[in-house]
Amino acid sequence: MAEDPLLMTTHEVAGLKSEPPGVLAGRIKLLFILLVCAAPVIASYLTYYVIRPEITSSYGTLIPEQPDIPDIQATDLHGQAHSMNELRKQWLLLSVGPAACDANCEWRLYLQRQLRESMGPERMRMDWVWLITDELDVRQELKPALEQGIAWRVNADKLAQWLRPEQGGDLSDHIYVVDPLGNWMMRFPKDADPDKMRKDLRKLLKASQFWDTEGRDS
Repeated sequence: MAEDPLLMTTHEVAGLKSEPPGVLAGRIKLLFILLVCAAPVIASYLTYYVIRPEITSSYGTLIPEQPDIPDIQATDLHGQAHSMNELRKQWLLLSVGPAACDANCEWRLYLQRQLRESMGPERMRMDWVWLITDELDVRQELKPALEQGIAWRVNADKLAQWLRPEQGGDLSDHIYVVDPLGNWMMRFPKDADPDKMRKDLRKLLKASQFWDTEGRDS
């Protein structure tokens, strides 16, 4: 009968190989380095998506449910078809309105462009977007400026299932902020203060700098 392994003496197990003394210490050191490298990413993710310490100090209205960008079709000013999903992976400053674009609409488009430019090097992580809610022609004098942003025609009813204005307001009253994951997460008030908007955007870009990358996949 084979000997019961549980009855082996310490002399019998002494021959088993053990790791060199420095191997365990090296593994602990490597694990520590990995945790240190990952800490900023984990901290920024938790701060932005879980803790949100600045939720009461933001100028714009934070959207708790963060509706995901809809997979609906859009058309650019050249008639080319697009999916709204193409807008992911960049921060978006987004406004909505008919092609006629009155003075308030022109101001919002100008403000979107200027806010993006004011972000300095971080502006490459942000796009400004005008979603046009009808099929009328856009005035020729607006088109050169729109080449710097994204101007797409989108069905107004489908768009209203994603974005919402303030109570009693109109969808075209606001500038909306969408994060790189495609979540609508902030709405600025009608006739918003540009300086306060800029502060909010700087906070968002700073909080996301460890997990957000510049540009979209080609």
